[in-house]
Amino acid sequence: MPQPGTLILIMAIAVLAPLLTYGFSRWVPVPLVIFEILLGIVIGPDVLGWAHHDAAIDVLSDLGLSMLIFLAGYEIQFGAVRGDTLRRSVWAWVISLALGLGVAFALTAGAVTKSFVIGTALTSTALGTVLPILRDSGDLRGRFGTVMMAFGAVGEFGPIIAMALLLSGRAPGTSTVLLAAFAAVTAAAVYWAMRPRPPWFSHVIAKTLHSSGQFAVRFVMLLLAAMLGLSYAFGLDSLLGAFAAGLLTRLVLQGAAPESSEVVLGKIEAMGFGFLVPVFFIVTGIDFDLDALLHGGRSLVLLPAFLLLFLVVRGLPVYFLAPRDLDVRDRRALTLYSSTALPLVVAITAIGLDDKTLTAGEAAALVGAGMVSVLVFPLLALRLRARSPRNLSATGGPG
Repeated sequence: MPQPGTLILIMAIAVLAPLLTYGFSRWVPVPLVIFEILLGIVIGPDVLGWAHHDAAIDVLSDLGLSMLIFLAGYEIQFGAVRGDTLRRSVWAWVISLALGLGVAFALTAGAVTKSFVIGTALTSTALGTVLPILRDSGDLRGRFGTVMMAFGAVGEFGPIIAMALLLSGRAPGTSTVLLAAFAAVTAAAVYWAMRPRPPWFSHVIAKTLHSSGQFAVRFVMLLLAAMLGLSYAFGLDSLLGAFAAGLLTRLVLQGAAPESSEVVLGKIEAMGFGFLVPVFFIVTGIDFDLDALLHGGRSLVLLPAFLLLFLVVRGLPVYFLAPRDLDVRDRRALTLYSSTALPLVVAITAIGLDDKTLTAGEAAALVGAGMVSVLVFPLLALRLRARSPRNLSATGGPG
């Protein structure tokens, strides 16, 4: 099938997936991303063989991943995640990294580079994937949502930093210097973003909000492109730039035009979740090496092992360091959400495959475990949250 046909197939799946999610919601709430990935596998080379993407589709997929991380960065509210909650989330991730590297070193019989790849992947949290689920369930606002944002943000940002330091192929000292330089430039940008904007700035945003000018949307896209370019110039992963762009965008919009920020965000989300992000997840399914997973006995064994390790490496530190004001059910739900991993697992395994550090079977097992985590862990977390004493008292009982 020619490449335009592949793009049509991808967009057809992007339309079909929400319909399937809506249909299945009568029995079980299946996350949208699961249908996008599974249908991508179906049209991919290992099943029907209809989809064979080219450079243009690869670019759209990369933009989708960047947009996903950008939106995760935008959701971070500095005032909500600071203090004790932030300290707990940082320590939980640091412990996860130590556990992940140790476990991976044991699994790989001392292969250092492979240990870095697997160990870093085990510490990630799919905040960008979990956010829509939290938003749809009404859990994003309130104390639980605030805590989840803190732990999820560190679980998203921490592995990106680790990738820059451990998986860049450069000496650790060089990577640290480049990362510090990027941080300094980003800090200067944050200082600029927090300064009051001139009156004309908010006026132009309001004036063009519903016109063809769309100044705010174009400005946000400029910020994203600038931060992606900055991360590229420093030789860092583009996801670091996307995350930083999301942080900066929130500061600029809420400082300059707070009355328009939600409308602008809605337009950016429409662009992201309506087009680019589905392309990323569907292409992830197309690229998934199902043949390597099914025809490698070791790979099939590794998949449930990695799934368990997501819970152990990422989940246990979160459970024990969760704020004490959360009850047991909420801590368990926080553990499950924090252990949900996929986008960064895909990005990290891609690095491992490009460097020939991971085999196709190991990469498929890691990504497969991430896919199962996205399917299973949020569903269990939703059930725990529904049975939480606070939610039961708010709704008048279990229903």
